[in-house]
Order: sequence, then C-alpha cells, then structure tokens
Amino acid sequence: MNRHHSNTRDLILDLLKKEVSLAVNDLTNRLNITHMAVRKHLSILEKDELIQSKEMKQSMGRPLQVYSLTQKGERHFPQNYEGISVEFLKDIEEIHGDDSIQLLFNKREDRLTEEYKSRLRQKTTVEKIKEIANIQNEKGYMASVTQMDDHTFELVEYNCPIYSIAKEYKVACQCETNMFKRVLETDTVQRVSCKTEGDNHCTFLFHTNRTVKD
Repeated sequence: MNRHHSNTRDLILDLLKKEVSLAVNDLTNRLNITHMAVRKHLSILEKDELIQSKEMKQSMGRPLQVYSLTQKGERHFPQNYEGISVEFLKDIEEIHGDDSIQLLFNKREDRLTEEYKSRLRQKTTVEKIKEIANIQNEKGYMASVTQMDDHTFELVEYNCPIYSIAKEYKVACQCETNMFKRVLETDTVQRVSCKTEGDNHCTFLFHTNRTVKD
C-alpha cells in the first residue's frame, strides 16, 4: 500500500515537472483517482516541501489553486554533473583562461558525438531521432519525441541534469545542439527553447530533408 502511494506521488512530481503547474482537477483526470485521494497526496508532498501552491485568478468564479515543484522538488530529479562542477570549471577558467572552457566543452561534444553515433548506425532517420531520446533519458533528461509533420520532429527535455553548469556556461547548450547536428549529419536542428534562458523546458526541432513515416 505504501509503495502504491509512493508511486502515485512520484507520478504527481513527474506531471508537475513536465507541465510546470497543475490544478487538482488536472491531476485527477491524469491519474484517474478521486479528488480526495489527489488532495491527500498533495498535502503530503506539500508537507515534505516538494511542491508549493498558489492561487490563480480566473475570469469567473473563485481563484484556482495550482501546484508546482519547489527547489527541493526539482532536486528530486536526476542531477548528473558527470564529474564536473561549476566551482571546478571556474577554477580552470581562472587558471587557464576563457579558451580552456571552450576546449573542455568541445572535447565533451566530441566524446558524446562518438558515443551517440555508435548507437545510431544502420538506423533510419526516425529510428535515429527516437534513439537520441532514449539516450537522453538514460542520462536523466526526461526526453520525449513527437512527430509534428512529415518533415519535423520535436524533442522536449523536461529535465536538465547539468542545469547549474549550463546556466553559468551557455557553451554547454551550444555544444549539445552541435552534437545533435553532427550525430544526424544535418544543419537542420533548431533549439527553440532553453531552461537557461528562462523557458520551462529545452525544446529542439529536427527538420528532415524528405518525408518520413513510422
């Protein structure tokens, strides 16, 4: 019973991570459980300081109570710094200069490009894009792929495991975009939103040169 309750609360945290903020009715519909059950889970999560609530005015009726993650709740999700930290990078920058940071991230880009390419061999364009999402999920990005039309795929990353680093060094975001381009051997990869710029999620559009189907 406790494990079931814990799983439900994890689902609530996942939904809030992806949607940013949700009301009780939203969660009831998504989880297919009663209002009372949802409110009980929300009360526990709020008591544990994993979520917070605020009132949102509506055009008619009473204000709506909506819930979102706290900073503690954000830390519930993977934070994979891959052996580096902001402080460590700042030390390197101070000792060796700005160019050293660019070189480090270029090296990381090269390493990841080879890693991803090794898993994408002999795959179609659709399979490659889906496999990229699988790899990102393994690294903690909570990624999902949607085919928007015959030529366009949208990749959304709901979590950034290296957010603190990327916020301080935007070159990390540039290298990720470049890596996707190199892996897919195309220039038609576009980053349309980024958490480091205040957006809720990181979003990419992959444009293919020809019509693709599943």
